[in-house]
Amino acid sequence: MVEEKLPAVSFFDRNFGIQGHDLEKVFATALGRKADYADLYFEYRRNEGVSLEEGLVKNCSQSTANGVGVRVLADAKTGYAYTDDITIENLEIAARTAQYIAQNRPSQLPAAVSQARGEAHDLYPIKTPVNDVALEKKVALLYEIDKFARGLDARVKNVLVSIGAEYKVILVASSQGMVVGDIQPLTRLNVTCIVEENGNRQVGSFGGGGRVEFGFFVDGKDYERYAREAVRQAVLNLSAEDAPAGTMDVVLGPGWPGILLHEAIGHGLEGDFNRKKTSAFSDRIGHRVASELCTVVDDGTIPSRRGSLNVDDEGTPTHRTVLIEKGILKGYLQDKLNAGLMKMPLTGNGRRESYAHIPMPRMTNTFMLAGESPPEDILRSVKKGLYAVSFGGGQVDITSGKFVFSASEAYLIEDGKVAKPVKGATLIGNGPDVLTRVSMVGADLKLDEGVGTCGKDGQSVPVGVGLPTIKIDGLTVGGTRG
Repeated sequence: MVEEKLPAVSFFDRNFGIQGHDLEKVFATALGRKADYADLYFEYRRNEGVSLEEGLVKNCSQSTANGVGVRVLADAKTGYAYTDDITIENLEIAARTAQYIAQNRPSQLPAAVSQARGEAHDLYPIKTPVNDVALEKKVALLYEIDKFARGLDARVKNVLVSIGAEYKVILVASSQGMVVGDIQPLTRLNVTCIVEENGNRQVGSFGGGGRVEFGFFVDGKDYERYAREAVRQAVLNLSAEDAPAGTMDVVLGPGWPGILLHEAIGHGLEGDFNRKKTSAFSDRIGHRVASELCTVVDDGTIPSRRGSLNVDDEGTPTHRTVLIEKGILKGYLQDKLNAGLMKMPLTGNGRRESYAHIPMPRMTNTFMLAGESPPEDILRSVKKGLYAVSFGGGQVDITSGKFVFSASEAYLIEDGKVAKPVKGATLIGNGPDVLTRVSMVGADLKLDEGVGTCGKDGQSVPVGVGLPTIKIDGLTVGGTRG
């Protein structure tokens, strides 16, 4: 079934005794007499977490998990079953179960599944995963960050630091003869600082990471930057005033504010929502959906980024997909099933949380391309408005596109200048509408630091976001004072 011995193939052969002829038996069982397509998703995952609080390392955890998911498609009906005990016997049981489910669901659409295509990637050639770095080094880094952060400001009362690392090996095999493997490391460092002044306690948090080695944080002392930023945000909140409410021009800062683009627009461009015509963007390819200043892409091929993958969770190489070009909707994010049913090209966006979950169209790294305006000119153009630098939580309705986002760091803009910091500001709007209100796009595109996690239908996957400074005319701001 496969000529070359991929590292992931060797891994599952060596550790679980899975070989090519075994897979052929499983596919024979999965396809049965009526099924059109079947695939297997093998996964081995090793997770580690170390955290510090109140000057002491209070948690250190390690866990491993492995399993296989079996998917069967028959007349566009999907059956899925999985096992966490990787043996040929259990694989055949899962295959029979998935086939039974697929063949006993009502059919609504003609059968179709797209073939994987595209060039292979090598986006994260890591020699030593963080999981393999000595625990003593990670603990020493936590203590160093705690000491450094406390030394930045006497008002720092507590510091919370955590390192999370994942080492994942996947193997995807299909009844069409495809066998693709990947080894996927993932690391994140986060710093949270609590400050207090005259009984007023505030919190600031910052972090970063990606598919990177331990040296990413220590070689250039990036951990010091994370600590400074966490303390700065916390201290800033001590003097923040209540945000005003009303309709006003809003400037979004570069980088993490791209989470608004991800939530309010990105999800609405995923193939399953559009195939079912439940998205505000359904049937609008070729139509203007945004200001001509807006070009939005999803790119899973950026080296070392948190949202990047050599292949998606169906074995398709990831792509750089233009979703909106100069305001015109160009396409959707697709997995195999939805691409086939919609007769559209694959984009390498079939993703799943684990072997226990079915794949679906998901984002990788989603961002707006840079424009031509200097960021300072964008701010100068606003007489009275809000400058939102960072966001916390948010909610979006995919069908209507309506969203509500809370700003974790924001300032008033008065006569073209950044003024007082404010707290409690929320942005309220409609995803398709807000893009038409973008009147200026900065030349300062920035991607987030590598902390994003996206949820959909109960599944969480790592993602990246990005944005240049942009100006949105007449957006509704919810605040705590009129």
